[in-house]
Amino acid sequence: MSRIGKAPITVPKGVTVDINGSDIKVKGPKGELKRTIRPEIALKMEDDKVVLTRVKEDRMSRSLHGLSRTLVANMVQGVSGGFEKVLEMTGVGYRAVMDGRKLILSLGYSHPVEIEPAQGLEITVGKGNVVTVTGIDKQAVGDLASFIRDRRPPEVYKGKGVRYRGEVIRRKAGKAAGKKK
Repeated sequence: MSRIGKAPITVPKGVTVDINGSDIKVKGPKGELKRTIRPEIALKMEDDKVVLTRVKEDRMSRSLHGLSRTLVANMVQGVSGGFEKVLEMTGVGYRAVMDGRKLILSLGYSHPVEIEPAQGLEITVGKGNVVTVTGIDKQAVGDLASFIRDRRPPEVYKGKGVRYRGEVIRRKAGKAAGKKK
């Protein structure tokens, strides 16, 4: 039995959950999210909790149980508190500026990199070339942060590039460290 899938999802105050068959709509102070859950999983409201159960006990249903519960829990958390990913830029001449809603990155290329966030996502640039991506959809926030990071991933010799806050880059010693006298 899935331990994650068995846990009920507590719905906080100010958040409403509408279940229509396998469709779920979560509305809160930050916005509204909709998702269709696979038919192998049944949704129901009990008091102020959302409970997900398996329709059948086959392998596919078992594998989808915890995933579906996590997706619904992320929807509830997103509309109530939101999600954010913080990226840090390290390198000489690397910088980020906002031009309206568009993020413009100088990453050592011959041209600036322009990134327009999707609807529902917001990008802010802080002090010290810190870029913050916020939104209510966890997957969309992670995808945009990953897209920004992929423009110049951190390299292993000097650590230059765009990295997530708290990400540890394993550094290589380089050519000089391998020489013997």
